[in-house]
Parts: sequence; structure tokens; C-alpha cells
Amino acid sequence: MKRKINIQLLALVLIAMISTLAISIAVFYEIFQKEVLEDLKAYTKVIGSSNLITGEAFEYTSRDSNIRITIIDEAGNVKYDSNADKEEMANHKERPEVKKAMAFGEGEDIRHSATLGTNTFYYAIKLESGMIIRVAKEVQSMLSIFESGLPIIVVFTGVVFVICALVAHIMTKSLVEPIERLAEDISASDSISTYKEIEPFITTIQKQHEDILRNANMRQEFTANVSHELKTPLTAISGYAELIESGMATTEDITHFASKIQKNSKRLLTLINDIIQLSELDSTEVEVPFTKVDIYSVASECLTMLKVSASKMDIELTLEGEACEVSGNKALIEELIVNLCDNAIRYNNRGGKVKVSIHPNDKQVILAVKDTGIGISEENQQRIFERFYRVDKSRSKLTGGTGLGLAIVKHIVAQHHAQMEIESAIGKGTEIRVIFNSSDETE
Repeated sequence: MKRKINIQLLALVLIAMISTLAISIAVFYEIFQKEVLEDLKAYTKVIGSSNLITGEAFEYTSRDSNIRITIIDEAGNVKYDSNADKEEMANHKERPEVKKAMAFGEGEDIRHSATLGTNTFYYAIKLESGMIIRVAKEVQSMLSIFESGLPIIVVFTGVVFVICALVAHIMTKSLVEPIERLAEDISASDSISTYKEIEPFITTIQKQHEDILRNANMRQEFTANVSHELKTPLTAISGYAELIESGMATTEDITHFASKIQKNSKRLLTLINDIIQLSELDSTEVEVPFTKVDIYSVASECLTMLKVSASKMDIELTLEGEACEVSGNKALIEELIVNLCDNAIRYNNRGGKVKVSIHPNDKQVILAVKDTGIGISEENQQRIFERFYRVDKSRSKLTGGTGLGLAIVKHIVAQHHAQMEIESAIGKGTEIRVIFNSSDETE
């Protein structure tokens, strides 16, 4: 991994250096060309405006050996050239710079010599007399300049490349080493020194690792709890059935054993239904249809269903409030209210009370279930919504609770984007409030 990153970084550095060098040379040479032409232009105009030209005689000798001066008449014949014999020179009328000067008063051109590796710059102006003055200067081509400076460029590039290679190696090591150490021991993230910029990345990995471990532990605990909860009623059913089958049970025992089998069967069925429902609520792929639901009406129906179980413990069920609509799933809200009330009845004292209230509050609807039961300690309040967690295990087994009711409530509250609050004290009872957004707010 480090090797691959290093190679990629160095390749990027090399490409950047070559590109920068090429662009710099091109820009430099472009500026250089403009300066040469500007110098020739000024030089030519100085000569043209001087009194050094008299008729066809040109008495000026260039002080600059690199400058070539040529005088051309209107017919294109060379009348004077500072570097060659005018008699041996061909007609210049078709030369680009001369043609431009004849047509527009001035002209310029650049011609490249592949043999000599040079560029010759020409600038020409037309005088009032019709004569053409052309000034030329020969300079090295861009390739020649590059070749002459190649040794320095190579040395400089090599030094920079070595420095970049060292920096890339250090940076790659600093970036990759923390990740490699995390791969070896993800729990050691606190002791790993790294760049501040990738600390959020490491924190996220650590958090995801903790979530995975927590979920794995929860699944393991859930599996163990399910196995235990299923085994208990099944063992009872199997035992009673075996006694009946063996003929060891009397007629009176058979009736009693049948009642026990039925009771454990119901508990088993309830447990299986709760597990199935939790599995469905856990699934993120299942979309739950939402409609406008009158919570007060749903609560009234739920209390009617729970009157029989409440009467067994002489518990008084009351409902107060008013009709309030929320956006939700009626079946799930019904399940939520039933589970809250069932828990309030199950963990209540004989002759106690369970009060359900529904009230609007600003742009929210508050559903509250309050009981006069055994209460929940502060430390247990943090765990009562965990699967199979029971505050009083003996009472739960006695009343047939599965330990999944409040876990289902928690999922339903989350699906409705609601909030849940709990107030409880040992021996004084418990109140659980679910705060929904009103249907007007969720539309």
C-alpha cells in the first residue's frame, strides 16, 4: 500500500515538474520573442528617422554584430546589406516582412533554420521615399536554449525529485501507519498519533467497531435469551404431556396439566409473535404506511381489550384527554399503547390504578401512561427498553411477560420519529410519556 502511494505521488510530482518546466520555457520564449521584435522595431525606426540615408547610399555601419541591416527599393532589389554583397542577393519583394511593409508601412516575420538551430527575427518599415529598411537579428531557437540549459535543468530536477521522494515517503508513512496499526489492533486508537485531519476518520472507525461489538454482544445475548425463553415453556409443555401420555396422571391431574400446557402454549405463542414483530420492526426495508390516527380513539379501544386482565388484579383503568390526531400507523400505535398499559398492569400492586392521558401541547401530542405500581430504580430506567430485560424477573415469569414489550415500544416510537420520557420512583409508580408531532406538523 505504501509503495503504491509513493509511486503515485512521485509520478504526480514528475508530471507536475515536467509540465511546469515546459510551460515556463514556452512562456519565457514568447516574452523573449516580443522583446526582440520590440527592440528591432525601435532600432529600425531610429535608423529610418535619421539622416544617415542619402539617396541609394547607406553609410551606417551597425555597432551590433548581431544586427543585420538591409535597404530595399520599391522593386524589391537590395541596395545595401550590412552582412552580404548586395550584388549576390536575390530580389526581396516576396519576403513576408517586405510585402507587409510595402502594403501597410511596416511588417515583421520570424524564420527558423533547422540546420543552424536558430530563429531569425525580421522587422521592416517603408520610408517616405519608398525605400524599405529591414533590420534582422538571429537568436537561438527555443529547443537550442533548452538544450544549452539541459544539464542545469537535469540537476535541479533530480534534486527536487529526491526531496519530493523523501517528503512523499514521510507523508505516506504518517498517513498509512495509523491505519495499519488500527488494522492490527483497532482498540489502540487512543495511543495512535496521527494528523489532526484524519482523526475524525479514525474516530468514526473506532465508533463503528464499538457499534459492531455492541451489536454482536446484543445478538449473542438475544440468541441466548430467546433460547432460554423458548426452552422454559417448551420444557413445561413436554413434561406435562409426558406425564399424561405415561398414564401416571390422575383424572384431576390431567385437567390441571392441560391448563398448564395451555398457559405455557399461550406464553410461547406470545413470545414468538413478539420476536416476529421485533424482527419486522428491525427491518429497514419494510415501509410502514402512515395515515392520520386519532390516538384517543385507539387508546379507548385498547383499554376495553385490557379490562379483563386489569380486573384480575383489581386495577382501575382510566382514560382522560381529548381527540388528537397524529401521522402514524394505527396498528403500531395500538401495539404501543397495549404494551405500555400491559406493563403498567403487570407491574402494579393489587387494587392499583393505571391512567392513560392524551393531550395536545403546542404542535405536539403527548400520550402518557401512569401507574401506581412497584416503580423502577434510576439505574434500571436506562435498561428497561432492552430486549428480555426485566426489573422483577420473578413477577414477570409469574404474570407471563416476555420481556420484549418495551423493546417493541422503543422501535415503534423511533419509527414515528417521536420522543419518549420516563419518570419513576421505587414504590411510587411509573409514568411513561410518548411525544408525537401532530398530524399538521408531519404533513
